[in-house]
Amino acid sequence: MLRQGTTTRRKSRPHRLAAAVVTAGLLASASGCGLLSGEEDTSTSQDGNSSVEKSTITVAHLPSIDVAPLYIAKNKGYFEDEGLDVKIEQAASGQAATTKMIGGDADIVQSSYVPFLLAHTGGSAELRIVADAVSAAPDTFVLVAKKGGDIKSIDDLEGKKIAVSAQKTISDTIVMSAMKANGLDYESVEFVQTSFPDISSAVARGQVDAGLLIEPFLTIGAQEHGVTPIADVATGPTKDFPLAGYGALAEFVEQNPKTVAAFQRAMERATEDAQDREVIEPVIQETAKLDAATASLVNLPNFHSSVDSSRLQRVPDLMVEFGLLKEKLDIGPLLVQPSTT
Repeated sequence: MLRQGTTTRRKSRPHRLAAAVVTAGLLASASGCGLLSGEEDTSTSQDGNSSVEKSTITVAHLPSIDVAPLYIAKNKGYFEDEGLDVKIEQAASGQAATTKMIGGDADIVQSSYVPFLLAHTGGSAELRIVADAVSAAPDTFVLVAKKGGDIKSIDDLEGKKIAVSAQKTISDTIVMSAMKANGLDYESVEFVQTSFPDISSAVARGQVDAGLLIEPFLTIGAQEHGVTPIADVATGPTKDFPLAGYGALAEFVEQNPKTVAAFQRAMERATEDAQDREVIEPVIQETAKLDAATASLVNLPNFHSSVDSSRLQRVPDLMVEFGLLKEKLDIGPLLVQPSTT
């Protein structure tokens, strides 16, 4: 989905982290190369400058329009103003982006919060959240079904197959929450992992009964496959629910506080710009390969950058409710607040 974000050079991490990555079921595909270590002097690194410890960083993100502010910060020179050279890479999913970070192939990643917290609590890595990204706005996180088919509303989904981008993410969790809020048996559902670009066609062909879409895939799906909305899942207990943010390894944050602060300042400026739809639409045309007409139809999420503990606490609380976390997690210690100096 869409909404509202430092720099560092990768180093070798201890073998204990590589082992943790291998054993963690969530992140079994981690590359294991170029992992971060704690040996480097934190005052300056060899690619740093006078204002940041590390001037060249890689930021990976999942495919969505949530990252529009990231590209605004890049295109408008906000990162450059902060002494940063940000390399942007796309990953297949939030889990894949998190894996890139743990494997040392990215310094900061944008992902839905669920994979972040599962990796952190599962022992794969100690993570920190350096910036918020987006929360759900009306009609931006939507269940769709085949037009004219048997599925008319969320009440028809018990015992059915639902396509989601990945399991143990916000996608399946928020569907379960919506079904529970409607008094439905969410445990009767079979979730089918399907990439966002393929969900609409899977629904239209009857391979699944319904699918969960974010923008721009929601608008594209309606245009190209005729899928129709049956439920906005970001309502009731998940209204304005925090969806995604930017995270980094705790070690990176500790070693590169000026870099992180520079990234946060640039993202704050870009997020302010993102409140203007006229600024956003050209960006999503380029990054999501949309024509101007389609971009004008896309429902935008709520863009954020500041990390608010009371708001973000909703994520681990929901994860506990649906069994993704075994016990309550205080998200406060994971948040990196902007420097006041």
